[in-house]
Amino acid sequence: MLRAGRSFRENKQHSTKQHSTLEVWKTVATVELTKENFDRTVSENSFVLIDFWAGWCRPCLQFAPVYEKAAEANPDLLFAKVDTEAQQELAAAFQISSIPTLMIVRDQVAIFSQPGALPEAALTDLITQARALDMDEVRTKIAAEQGGAAGRAAEEPGTPDA
Repeated sequence: MLRAGRSFRENKQHSTKQHSTLEVWKTVATVELTKENFDRTVSENSFVLIDFWAGWCRPCLQFAPVYEKAAEANPDLLFAKVDTEAQQELAAAFQISSIPTLMIVRDQVAIFSQPGALPEAALTDLITQARALDMDEVRTKIAAEQGGAAGRAAEEPGTPDA
């Protein structure tokens, strides 16, 4: 668990000194998400990037400096991490089957979720695209899709009457 006022790097060094790869990470404040703070954190922040990762995952460790550089370049956004080993229930709730997985939540709507480590330019472009989204339009599309799915379910033929 992160101690308040510490960055992700500082906390991981504090608790896992044996992982030398973590020592090279720059100090950037990120939030460690847990099942206890996830809902509150996402509801209190309008734009959240979430990195689902694990300490044993080499691609996760390679993506970490890219993620932290993006956090430095976008101080107005909340960058968060979910340690899938420590938070297995949370990872399962989001059906995380491959790590790293990056998720973006805007206005409490998951607008992006994809496994794989992104190169710096791709992450920067993704953030730019996510910023440009008209969330009213996104919510309208979601409502239409949900309404369409409910309508299709009601139209499915049932068992014929005998």
